[in-house]
Amino acid sequence: MRVEDLDTPAVVIDRRIAEANLRRAQKRADALGVRLRPHIKTHKLPLFAMRQVEFGAAGVTCQKIGEAEVMADAGISDIFITFNIVGRQKLERLLALHRRVTLSVVADSADTVEGYGGVFTDPSRPLTVLVECDTGGGRCGVQSPADALALARRIASHPGLRFGGLMTYPPRGKVAEVDAWLHDALALFRSEGMDVPRVSVGNSPDFYADQAFTAATELRPGTYIYSDRMQAAFGHGTLADCALTVLVTVVSRPTPDRVILDAGSKALAADLSPSPGHGYIVEYPEAVITTLNEEHAIADFSGCAARPAIGDKLKIIPNHVCVVSNLFDTVNLVEDGEVVEQLPVAARGRMG
Repeated sequence: MRVEDLDTPAVVIDRRIAEANLRRAQKRADALGVRLRPHIKTHKLPLFAMRQVEFGAAGVTCQKIGEAEVMADAGISDIFITFNIVGRQKLERLLALHRRVTLSVVADSADTVEGYGGVFTDPSRPLTVLVECDTGGGRCGVQSPADALALARRIASHPGLRFGGLMTYPPRGKVAEVDAWLHDALALFRSEGMDVPRVSVGNSPDFYADQAFTAATELRPGTYIYSDRMQAAFGHGTLADCALTVLVTVVSRPTPDRVILDAGSKALAADLSPSPGHGYIVEYPEAVITTLNEEHAIADFSGCAARPAIGDKLKIIPNHVCVVSNLFDTVNLVEDGEVVEQLPVAARGRMG
């Protein structure tokens, strides 16, 4: 099947671009002397998770237990869940997963640690817990190196837990500040005679930055596999590095300049980027997708020399690709315009 024969809206992934992105990232991690533990949130596909490991990744990162369960079912044996796991039901699932794979998790509070300690009680197979640190991102995380040390000691006090190190999701463009925070924490831990086995740092935009995270022993980029319009705007590659597009159909032209596409917020997501509009139309770079309704994308073609006809199919690079992956049941892998494989997005919708 040719790409143009697909029904729309449809997700199209250029397999060669995706694999080139994977190889480039592993080469970057190897050059920095750190482990690569990519986040599967972007692709949600066991196929690409396995490829990442085959290329040299130490394992994968998941955000939710449901995602990790899918990856474990596919044969991934080393999984890091970067989310506080709270509640008896989830902790029982976590225990079952721990019995199947090499697992590590995070905590940023005594409450979360006590929850882990109440379920994980076997000292012969302890659960590895990293302390999540807020290094400026303003999301989860302990607020200071001293807080990190106190929580690490609490983790170590439980026979069924093992302190695994520090983890952070840094604010974009703040490499020096984040590195300073982490080095301060490492100095404090050393002064107290406590080893920090692992320092795990995330995010794709800073992965190729000129200044690297010197405190990190592990990096967790995710979006890099497909890239998107937002990443390109941040300077993480160019639009040519974007492996995923959404194939859409022109369904209406109410005025000469207004074009309606059959992919609204339920296909493209509503995230914005530093570039104008809700996505980049590959065939018409000057067009601007001004509005998304649930099922309609409304595009302004006034800046274009030509106009598409009703029935024409176009490719859109989304602003934020990770959300788009979670909106479709299947994706189409293509090479040279031919659909070579259709895959279910196995970990989509795994919100818990």
